This record gives sequence, C-alpha cells and structure tokens, in this order.
Amino acid sequence: MAGSVKDREAFQRLNFLYQAAHCVLAQDPENQALARFYCHTEKTIAKRLVLRRDPSVKRTVCRGCSSLLIPGLTCTQRQRRRRGQRWTVQTCLTCWRSQRFLNDPNHILWGDRPEAQLGNQADSKPPQPMPNPAPLPKEKTQPEAAAVSRDGFSSPPHK
Repeated sequence: MAGSVKDREAFQRLNFLYQAAHCVLAQDPENQALARFYCHTEKTIAKRLVLRRDPSVKRTVCRGCSSLLIPGLTCTQRQRRRRGQRWTVQTCLTCWRSQRFLNDPNHILWGDRPEAQLGNQADSKPPQPMPNPAPLPKEKTQPEAAAVSRDGFSSPPHK
C-alpha cells in the first residue's frame, strides 16, 4: 500500500462535514448558521484528535466565526499590492475578520515540497557531524604491559 492514513475514519468525517457545509450553502445561501455549525464541528474534531487539515481547507474557513468563506457569498476577496508584492485579502462578511495570502506563483506550500513527504526523508542526506571546535585534553594512560590491578588480575589495555 502506498500510504496508509492513521485516522482514516476521522478524516472521512472531517471531509463529510466540510462537504455538507458546501451543500447547505449551495442549496440555501441564507442558511449560513448550519454551515457555520458544520465547519465549527469539523474544526473542533480536528483539534481534539490532533489532525492536520489541508491548507486549502483552512483557507476557506474563517478563523474568527468558523464560517465557510465563499467569495461573493460569505466573504469579499480583493487583490492588493504592498511593498512590491501581490496579496489576496479575504474578509469575512459575518465577523469582518480578514486574512491575507501571498500571490507568489513560485511559492510552494511545505506539504507539497518533496522533502516534506515521509518516503523522501530516507532518501535525503544524513546530517553531517559537527566539527569539533576545540580538542579535548588527553587523559593520562598507563603503559599496556603494566596494566595489572591491585587484586593481581590483569585488565585489558585502556584505549
């Protein structure tokens, strides 16, 4: 099997709640309270079971009121320029909390990078040992021939 998921049932439940919130808003855009309840329940379950949600899911749920953020329906989405960079600003229409996301076409999320995958971690280079900045003082050693203890037994040479 390529990659087995530890808490498959929990992820299926989170997926169901997220899709249910989308379906509720698609059928009746006025029923935002039920969609908010589904998203809040999903967020609570993920936090309780210590599961990481996908960044695309986290970006579509308001961190303030747990509303599902759909541009034009539950949030506004604007493109801004600041300090020479392009940003997408989402503002929730329920609690007026805003989120900014960088619009860099070359940006790759950490989860999408090859070194973030568990299978590729074994392929990466092992960490190099740190160079020793100062040599340790040498201990006094006994000559190998005269390594006899007090009780008369000889001991192996120390190295």
